[in-house]
Amino acid sequence: MAFAEQSAAGGRRRSSAPLLAVCAGYFMVILDVTVLNVAVPVIGQELSASLTGIQWITDGYTLVFAGFLLTGGALGDRLGNRRVFCSGVAVFTVSSAACALAPSTAFLVVARLVEGLGAALIVPGSLALLQQAYPEPAARSRAFGLWGSMAGIAASAGPLLGGLLVSTVGWRWVFLINLPVGMVCLVLTLRHVARSPRRADRALDWPAQVAVVAAVALLTASLNEAGRRGWSDPAVLAGVGLAVLAAAAFVMRERLARAPALPLNLLRSRAMSGGAAIGLLFNFGFYGMVFTASLYFQHQRGFSALGTGLALFPAVAMTMFASVLSGRLTRRTGDRPLVISGMLLAAAGLAGWAAAGADPAYALLVAPMMAAGFGTSFALTGSTATVMGAAPPAYSGAASALFNTTRQIGSATGVALGGSLLATATDYNTGLRTSMAVGALAYLTAAGLAWLCVPGKSERA
Repeated sequence: MAFAEQSAAGGRRRSSAPLLAVCAGYFMVILDVTVLNVAVPVIGQELSASLTGIQWITDGYTLVFAGFLLTGGALGDRLGNRRVFCSGVAVFTVSSAACALAPSTAFLVVARLVEGLGAALIVPGSLALLQQAYPEPAARSRAFGLWGSMAGIAASAGPLLGGLLVSTVGWRWVFLINLPVGMVCLVLTLRHVARSPRRADRALDWPAQVAVVAAVALLTASLNEAGRRGWSDPAVLAGVGLAVLAAAAFVMRERLARAPALPLNLLRSRAMSGGAAIGLLFNFGFYGMVFTASLYFQHQRGFSALGTGLALFPAVAMTMFASVLSGRLTRRTGDRPLVISGMLLAAAGLAGWAAAGADPAYALLVAPMMAAGFGTSFALTGSTATVMGAAPPAYSGAASALFNTTRQIGSATGVALGGSLLATATDYNTGLRTSMAVGALAYLTAAGLAWLCVPGKSERA
């Protein structure tokens, strides 16, 4: 990768090794969310897992991952982001090996919970380390763009890779592939990423951490259950209510804390809160599309897991290209035009799918998928830079954690609502088209927020 940058400050060439290290860790984390979907039925059969056990194999990882992101960010700010990132990679790699060797469902569920904890330590530090490694705005924008493209590639390539592994070498390799990636990531980080500053004055506000873990975990669990039980189910409503109470407790604690985990004045920043909301909305649209499209291709068109991955490939193919292009353009245009245009393009893509009619030819769906993948990745670079640029260096880990937490909530909401619409619609095609229309509306809302909250070129300067 020709990413080495000539520093404007001192003529020093910036290596691509930090970018490779961080992106490898982030890709591994996101891939683990999607690659398992096609392997779960086989795992359930071989381990004689109950339906509840199968649900915990998939949902347990997501709950711990989403719930502990803010804790991972706070630990990175206090102990040093490189140290916490490397610890997360080590935990994730070892727990992946445990998952691959699992003799029973209970063992696998516990290993997946630990794997989710490792992921929560990796992700917040990844953005903070990129901001540290590439201080020049142009290089940082390209790094953020490539980092963001990892999510889209992992989300769409997961079913393809999972189907290929399960059908050839077996489901345990779904976890074993993390071992070489994790070891390479750890070696590259220790050799090429500079030590991060430790901020001993940043006390860990444990009551606030417990409150946010409870809020995010309860909300994520409720959204996952809503896709299966329906939005009016008492358990779903109770979970959402408890999540709101936990969030209120977090806000109250942060108002009173001497050293808050996430100072509320940061959330009053239009760029910070707006950028986080944009991340929630475009994850809602993109992951909702990938989830419902996966079910549509398999259940309605009879595609295999491998065929479904190939059918979704147009969305993946555009993410890397869009991220590189947006990273190069942002220096000329600023972030705001890129985020707005990306969200409008993605909205047009999902609206085109919704308008394509019942059971359209696959060729008519290629352009909508490409537009959604391109637009999401094109906007991610600017929204990431907006959130990270609004935070002081002492809170870079917390800002990264906030951004990724809202994105996880957006993903869970998109998947839950998509599943609910498919289950309750009069027919599958109607549910799918309604889901695409809702996703298009989310993208349009994100475009409006970008106009109001993402700084223009002159403001960024």
